[in-house]
Amino acid sequence: MRDVAVVGFAQRQMKELDGSPTCLELLVPILGDLYQQTGWTKSDIDFWCSGSSDYLAGRSFSFVSAVDAIGTLPPVMESHVEMDAAWALYEAWVKIQTGEVDTAVVYGFGKSSAGVLRRTLALQLDPYTAQPLWPDTVSLAGIQAREGLEKGLWDEKAMAEVVARSMTDAAGNEWAIRKGATSIDDVLAQAMYADPLRRWDCAPVSDGAAAMVLAAGDKALEACDRPAWISGFQHRIEPIALNARDLTTSTSTAAAGKAAGVDGVDLAELHAPFSHQELILRESLGLPGDVTINPSGGALTANPMFSAGLNRIGEAAKRIWAGGSDKALAHATSGPALQQNLVVTLGSTKKGS
Repeated sequence: MRDVAVVGFAQRQMKELDGSPTCLELLVPILGDLYQQTGWTKSDIDFWCSGSSDYLAGRSFSFVSAVDAIGTLPPVMESHVEMDAAWALYEAWVKIQTGEVDTAVVYGFGKSSAGVLRRTLALQLDPYTAQPLWPDTVSLAGIQAREGLEKGLWDEKAMAEVVARSMTDAAGNEWAIRKGATSIDDVLAQAMYADPLRRWDCAPVSDGAAAMVLAAGDKALEACDRPAWISGFQHRIEPIALNARDLTTSTSTAAAGKAAGVDGVDLAELHAPFSHQELILRESLGLPGDVTINPSGGALTANPMFSAGLNRIGEAAKRIWAGGSDKALAHATSGPALQQNLVVTLGSTKKGS
């Protein structure tokens, strides 16, 4: 296996319905940030891969317009996945492992405010039995949270603790939408939004984009003094039928985490769009109590579709670069109620060192 590292990361996150720019306009300055961070230019990038969704954009082949941000002359090697850019990162990592390329840029983007996100996400459900009923994503998460409460796996205070910690930690994150010192009582004082979920238990609808640079071996050392080396990378999926799995656990996360290697992790960025889902993920990964969880604030403070998962990996990599972590874990999710999950582990040294 080739040693591959994250050597650059940039993002933009913004509030819903704020007159945000197009995804193309978002990506241009983000790619500029990457070039500045690495000291590279477009000619130094061997492969490009993006993550987005035509359903979210409301038009077919929406990713083609975003390709204008990277520039297609001279021709580039480019690919696309119809999901969070964390999975585009996996494709780019595999591409580097083949030896065909040494460097890659991965980017994701989504403009959730263009429609009604709760309704749009119903399109990812089973098209014969569930989708025609149009169950929205918040209601499904409410069912999941209620099941855990009734089983005694967590309580409302535990959920509120996740929210309060996330919003308080997000105070130092310039891109967080919800942030500031928050107490458990502040959270519990809120009215119910989708029982048993309060508004802050649910990630805010967000527009945004993010991009990341991968590099192999010595190329990584050219671009970054302390690269975040990828030590494990796996993803797993569960049945789409909600009655075919236990919603209060995440077997796919557990399997991906075991394959990626969670031992020795001191920090974890978990993609949990709902407060109770962080509790599920922590349990499924078997994370000890001394592991720092979502120091960026996580998805509860900003959750741009199709880049929020990549953001978790980028935030973990930033902690490695800064020396605040020696081994970090990042997680991304896709599908209803934690159906599909990806886990990557990052370290300050190469895997074989």
